[in-house]
Amino acid sequence: MSFLLHQSRFFTTVNHLRDLPPTPQPEIAFGGRSNAGKSTAINILCNQKRLAFASKTPGRTQHINYFSVGPEAAPVAYLVDLPGYGYAEVPGAAKEHWQRLLSTYLQSRAQLCGMILMMDSRRPLTELDRIMIDWFAPTGKPIHALLTKCDKLTRQEMTNALRATKKSFAEYKDAGYRGELTVQLFSALKRTGLDEAHELIESWLMPEEAGENAAEDATE
Repeated sequence: MSFLLHQSRFFTTVNHLRDLPPTPQPEIAFGGRSNAGKSTAINILCNQKRLAFASKTPGRTQHINYFSVGPEAAPVAYLVDLPGYGYAEVPGAAKEHWQRLLSTYLQSRAQLCGMILMMDSRRPLTELDRIMIDWFAPTGKPIHALLTKCDKLTRQEMTNALRATKKSFAEYKDAGYRGELTVQLFSALKRTGLDEAHELIESWLMPEEAGENAAEDATE
């Protein structure tokens, strides 16, 4: 099976909102705690080893990194790797900068069509994860959560983590969250949930194509 995400490459790094590229193509943001396996997940989704840099020092990635998707000369979309969050070792001034950068980007970027929120399946929906959801909530755009590192859980623990997250998302919907909230188990090591994540992400980036494929499946 061929995936659009496999045609991804580094595009640019942004440290200030004024430097966001004026590209009109749709974007998907990837957010998560610094230890949630975000860079590893991006790399495996894009079928590349070093596209997103996984620092040995948590919290080291302090910029928004853009990756173009599709033909190099005519990208069809962008993946946006947001700074990881949640480490006390990061200086206070840097934390404040990240907070302004993340919250403003998530709430105001018109090209953004959804967020992939990566959470360690052993500790889903921490307070910081909920802050990210709250920042994004006013947009009414979808969030899809990847419960990463699920290979470290037993089958029953996987079931419990998935059920608990779905319950929390249902509470968000009851409280008025307008966007779609979905969740799945994911393991880069075991490739668990890889096809499911590919299909959802590409349906956001290319909704017309996804609709055509669904129509074809229904007529077969």
